[in-house]
Amino acid sequence: LKSQMAYEFQEGVMHKQSHQNTHPTFTYRKGRIFYFRRKIPSDLRCHYKRPVFVQSLRTTSRSSAQKAATILSARLDEQWLMLRIKHNQSPASQLLVEAEHKSELPLISEILERYLDTKGHGKAELFFVHAKRNIGYVISALGNKSVDLYSKTDAVEFRNWLSKRGLQSSSIQRIFSSVKAILNFAINEFGYGFLNPFTGVYIAPDEEKEKRRPLSAGELTRLSAACRSENDDLRHLLAMLLDTGMRLSEAAGLHVSDIHLEHEFPYVEVRPNKARRLKTSNSKRIIPLVGESLWAAQQVTATQQGYCFPRYARDGYCNGNSASAALGKWMKNYCKTGATVHGIRHAFRDRLRAVEAPVDLIDQLGGWSVKSVGMGYGDGFGLIIATKYLRAIPHEA
Repeated sequence: LKSQMAYEFQEGVMHKQSHQNTHPTFTYRKGRIFYFRRKIPSDLRCHYKRPVFVQSLRTTSRSSAQKAATILSARLDEQWLMLRIKHNQSPASQLLVEAEHKSELPLISEILERYLDTKGHGKAELFFVHAKRNIGYVISALGNKSVDLYSKTDAVEFRNWLSKRGLQSSSIQRIFSSVKAILNFAINEFGYGFLNPFTGVYIAPDEEKEKRRPLSAGELTRLSAACRSENDDLRHLLAMLLDTGMRLSEAAGLHVSDIHLEHEFPYVEVRPNKARRLKTSNSKRIIPLVGESLWAAQQVTATQQGYCFPRYARDGYCNGNSASAALGKWMKNYCKTGATVHGIRHAFRDRLRAVEAPVDLIDQLGGWSVKSVGMGYGDGFGLIIATKYLRAIPHEA
């Protein structure tokens, strides 16, 4: 009997110790204090700053910690349920004959007007064109609703609508970026409490495209001769690209004041103006004028007083897409299949490599981003050294 009683006593002590060493659900101890810890569900993490919620329960008592953790956990479950109901499609919504929703917030077309009025100052005309076009897509696909009435289901439907129109994923991504920016403007500017439904929509990447090829030496030779032969503004624009490696929009938006032929080493200054901005901070640069580009600069400054190519640029407007289409069509007469205007820029880098120009000089001339911290130090190569390497590459007279 004594042996049996001793055994039962020992079992009770072990059970009590085991129970005391087990923390209540969703808790842990830091020192002697109990803390509550619970992961945020993956579908709701976009609403939170951190993926895990942690809070001190301010107690050393296991029973008190258990009660507090139970209450906190229940409140979190309730909050998550409300979030899911608010931001997901209502149950059996597809069975409703007509769902009438009312909102006191402005229509998306009205938000667009406020967005353009506020953020359009100093922007080029294409800023307005793109914003109106992209919101026009939303209205065509989903209707002109109050901004808080668009749902995640609507955003997915909008993505599918754009895809059915034959747009590439990269184009769909740009449209979504514009729409998201306009709705975020409304949310932040006017303090609206809804979440942007166009955020987080999956857009499949485009299938791998064939890399743009650099134009060959023969193609560059034929283009150079054709530019001099036809000798008009469109050919001057292409020739300006041949030996500067500029982006098409950079050249199309040039002003006569950007060209400096009076200098011992003639050069063109690529800088932002009222017609167009530059792609990156490194795009602002000076490029020596040699070969075909020097010839084109001479023709342009002799005939123009404002923008070098007024057909494509004026204050608040620079239509590089139109110039690209016209040049691309014309280039087919002198180049093999697959040649593009941007291929001139690729060839420019290869031609500089061929004369063993330093990599940081190549990046400087092309306005490419620097590849290391050290390359960003100092003022870069001067005009004399840059001209030396550009004159070393082959040019057609």
